[in-house]
Amino acid sequence: MSESNPLWEFARSLRSSRYEFVDLTHTFFSGQPKFSILPDQQTEEVFTVAEQGFAVTKYSLVGQWGTHVDPPVHFVEGGRTLDELCVDEMILPLVVLNIVDKTHANPNYAAGVADIERWEEKNGRIPPEAFVALRTDWSKRWDSNDLYGKDSEGKSNCPGWSLEALEFLHKERNVVAIGHETTDTDPGSSIDHGVFECELYWLQQDKWQIELLANLDQLPEAGALIVATWAKPRSGTGFPARVFAIKES
Repeated sequence: MSESNPLWEFARSLRSSRYEFVDLTHTFFSGQPKFSILPDQQTEEVFTVAEQGFAVTKYSLVGQWGTHVDPPVHFVEGGRTLDELCVDEMILPLVVLNIVDKTHANPNYAAGVADIERWEEKNGRIPPEAFVALRTDWSKRWDSNDLYGKDSEGKSNCPGWSLEALEFLHKERNVVAIGHETTDTDPGSSIDHGVFECELYWLQQDKWQIELLANLDQLPEAGALIVATWAKPRSGTGFPARVFAIKES
């Protein structure tokens, strides 16, 4: 019986040389890059192996910390909370929308419908119920804490989504969730004016997103799977997530 169990065989096949796992999650820590108004992480060793024989650490941090999930309630009163997001939404076909070249000329570039159409010309139609990740290579700025690209005038210079692109992904492609390497859904030019219309729109559609993704440059544009998981706090408005992808070798 166990030798022919299809799910066990599937799990075994994923660990074969045919597939690779890519961690898309930053390690979080006190002093890491963050949205400016958020408090820093506080860490306390409550018990240690040397003194009590076991280790327990107390972490004090906001939900939107490091690579994290934003559920609808993050922006929408009465929206779905973390404990209401279904586990069958946590493993999805992964689409990687690469706009790295566009950000070289314009760091505030907002991915548009034309970028999606170019992806589809090359890779075929986005599958329904997919996760679309915006690759900008901004995650490579993590160690230098330059995610906002502040210039001499203090203005933010970082890419994001356009409202038109998100409307297209929702209405025309039935995408379940999106993700990006930046701290925000909207580009820097909008952030500086306190405008978060893209993030608001997406969460208003009863959809969720992952922010501060890492290592998207290690993935193909099409063909991989993404697994995104997080803790289950009651009425949770956000939490650090563990996200990884599975791709063919």
